[in-house]
Amino acid sequence: MVWHSVYEIGQRLCSRFDNLTAQQAEAEYPNVFIAGDACHTHSPKAGQGMNVSMQDGFNLAWKLASVLNGTASPSILHTYSTERQEVAQNLIDFDREIASMFSARPKNNADDEEGIDPAEFQAFFVKQGLFMAGLGTAYAPSLITANSIHQELAKGFPIGERLHSAPVIRLADAKPIQLGHVVKADGRWRVFIFASAEDPTSATSSFQVACRAVAEMVSKYTSVGADVDSVIDVRGILQQGHASLNINDMPAIVWPQKGRYGLRDYEKTFCAEAVVGYKDIFTARDIDRQKGCIVIVRPDQYVANILPLTDHDGLEKFFDGFMRARA
Repeated sequence: MVWHSVYEIGQRLCSRFDNLTAQQAEAEYPNVFIAGDACHTHSPKAGQGMNVSMQDGFNLAWKLASVLNGTASPSILHTYSTERQEVAQNLIDFDREIASMFSARPKNNADDEEGIDPAEFQAFFVKQGLFMAGLGTAYAPSLITANSIHQELAKGFPIGERLHSAPVIRLADAKPIQLGHVVKADGRWRVFIFASAEDPTSATSSFQVACRAVAEMVSKYTSVGADVDSVIDVRGILQQGHASLNINDMPAIVWPQKGRYGLRDYEKTFCAEAVVGYKDIFTARDIDRQKGCIVIVRPDQYVANILPLTDHDGLEKFFDGFMRARA
C-alpha cells in the first residue's frame, strides 16, 4: 500500500504569553502563562521547537521561583512575555526564510529565480549558527536588563546576551577553570567584580571598596541565618598572578564563611592569567584593565548590567528595582 500526504508549514505567534492585555499589564500582575507550541508554532526545520520551548520554560521558571520564595517582586513576571515573545518573533522570521530554502529546489543556472543556490543556503545556515545553538538571543532593556550605558567597560560581555565564558585561575589552588562553569542554574543572581589594576589587597583599592559595598547590598536581600550567597553569589577576578596573592587578604564577600560550621568557601576568587591556548579573561572579553567593572548576571546566565566599580548607588538602585529586602 502506497500512502502520501502534503505537509503545510504554518507560522503562528500569540500577541502575549500571559493572561493580561497591554493595558492591564500597567496595573496588574499576570497569573496564567503559556509557553512553547501553545504560543509559537513553525516548521520543524533547524530543530528549534523543543529548544526554544525549553528556553521559554526556564525563563518563566526562575522568575516564578523568585517571586514565590519572596526574593523578587511580582513585577518581574511582566518580563516573561515581553522577552520571550520577541524571541519567538525572531524564530518565526528565521523559520519562514529557512523553510522556504528547504522547500525550494536547487538552482539549475544563474538565471533560475525559483531555485536556491546551495552555497547561499550553506551561508545562511552558518550565519544563523548562534541562533540555532540557542546563543543568539539578546534581551532588550527592561526591569532586569539595563541599558548599555557602561558597556565600554566590558565590551566582551554584551548586556542582554548570554555570559561569554573565558578561562581563569582559581586563586586558592591555582586550578584553571572556565568562569562560566561556576554559574549554575540554581536561581541565584551573580555579581562578578573585575578588579582594576590597583593592588587588590589594599584596603583603599577600588576592588576592596567595591566588595564592601556589594557585601552591604547583598545583606539587604539575604535572610538572617541564610548563607551570604544564597540569593546573590559574588565572585572576584583579579589581574595579578595567583603566586603573588594570598587568599587570606581577600574581602570576606569573595571568601565567605558558610554552612552550619562556618567553613570558608575558597572557590570565589580568581586570577586573570592566560591559560595555554587562551588569552586571559581581561583581554578575551575586552575588559577595561585600568578601571575594572562590576558585571551582573541573571539566574538564566544572561548579562543584566555592567557598572563601574565606584557606582555603588547604581548597583543598589538596579537591584532595588525588582528585589525584595529581607523581612
